Amino acid sequence: MGHLTMKSFDTIVIGIGGMGSATLWHLARRGQRVLGIDRFDLGHSMGSSHGLNRIIRLAYFEHPNYVPLLRRAYELWREAEQQTREQLLFITGGIDAGTQDSRIVQGALTACREHDLAHEVFTARETARRFPGYKLPDHYAVVFQPEAGFVASERAILAHASLAVSAGAELHGREKVVTIEPANGRVLIVTDQDRYEAGQVVVSAGGWISDLIPALRSTAVPERQVLGWFLPRKPEFFRPDVFPVSNIESEVGHFYQFPTWGIPGFKIGLYHHFHETGHADELSREPTPADEEALRKGIRHMFPDADGPTLRLATCLFTNTPDEHFVIDILPGAPEVVVASPCSGHGFKFASVIGEALADLATTGSSKLDLSLFAMKRFEGASEASLGAG
Repeated sequence: MGHLTMKSFDTIVIGIGGMGSATLWHLARRGQRVLGIDRFDLGHSMGSSHGLNRIIRLAYFEHPNYVPLLRRAYELWREAEQQTREQLLFITGGIDAGTQDSRIVQGALTACREHDLAHEVFTARETARRFPGYKLPDHYAVVFQPEAGFVASERAILAHASLAVSAGAELHGREKVVTIEPANGRVLIVTDQDRYEAGQVVVSAGGWISDLIPALRSTAVPERQVLGWFLPRKPEFFRPDVFPVSNIESEVGHFYQFPTWGIPGFKIGLYHHFHETGHADELSREPTPADEEALRKGIRHMFPDADGPTLRLATCLFTNTPDEHFVIDILPGAPEVVVASPCSGHGFKFASVIGEALADLATTGSSKLDLSLFAMKRFEGASEASLGAG
């Protein structure tokens, strides 16, 4: 009897964060009957996308293959803005800095050259003259890219979710997926509240993805990350019109920075903060004095005019793969299951385009975008399809 009343969908998306919310919009606007399920509230702060904003930049030091995806991401963020009449993308310019031979500087220059991106190279002193909030060590090289900025990440998830609902999607918060069972070309999804079936499932569960996709257990590792906002001593140096976003490889760590926006504080984070890894449910969300001190070390080294009172500290998650590239693929051996993105701490800017790519994979089995960098088969042992209980 139960099967007669089980709700059926074309595609079910598990996880309504950056990637999942965008996927739901792209599927729903194509006329698909879609369901999005999240174990937490819509727009929660347990995952990877809260804390107001995330950097977006074209001169991608991580790998030049990301640049075409970024170009499309910018277009799709603009399209979402037009549809919602709400600004999501803020252009401030961006800085990649470190020693001349650092991975950040050399990688940014490689991306600029390969893709003919607008950029300038500054000395530390030239940077301080132009952007007085920056007081970098004299021996640093600086690559400036005018098109960088940030995406309003919390706002963007709610915008994508709203667009998805307007296009006919159904969304469920506070519902935990327990198992995913592919059978006879369909997928059965069992939650702590109900059962559903669909032709395809997209698993975009962030730090919880390996609970549902055991093949990723050793290759999608959650890591605790802390962000801080500090009241600048000279607020006029840290406004969006005079302070570009940045990635800086320094002697005291690899830091990333934002101008004041939303909160009247300079925002800073330290990549791979304390290298604390574990299950997403077990990593502490409570910031500590040691977390704050690690961020202040970067402020004192490079942004002394921002070294004022603490306004807010927030913990979020990275979910890292061994090579720090994403996973965007159809699960080997289970064509009904699309796996989306342990983002390794640099994924949010791509959410708009990855949503489109995941919708392509779920509807046609392939994407016109080059996703070869993100294939699961690059990890040994990921070839056996296995699904598990969450």
